[in-house]
Amino acid sequence: MITLTDNAAVKVRQLLEAEGASELALRVAVRPGGCSGFSYEMFFDGDIAADDQQASFGEGSSVKVVVDPASAQLLEGATLDYKDGLDQSGFAITNPNASRTCGCGQSFS
Repeated sequence: MITLTDNAAVKVRQLLEAEGASELALRVAVRPGGCSGFSYEMFFDGDIAADDQQASFGEGSSVKVVVDPASAQLLEGATLDYKDGLDQSGFAITNPNASRTCGCGQSFS
């Protein structure tokens, strides 16, 4: 299962509150495609399947994260972080299961 850093959990919570949808979960998935073989997909989801893996991150009003079983295998040990700086801004996934990534950081094999 993927882990969210505190920065990522705070940013996801802010985005959910801005949408007025704090009851939704963040779904993180791996899909075939992209320039390296697999690509990451993240979206807010209220439809949670019985076999989805779930975890909560962040203090107080925590963020629920759900991952389907197939994606969970590829995201085991991965971390989702959020950076907001001059040189980098946005979400980034660090995945120890990736043997190779593309230049955009959105695709891996």
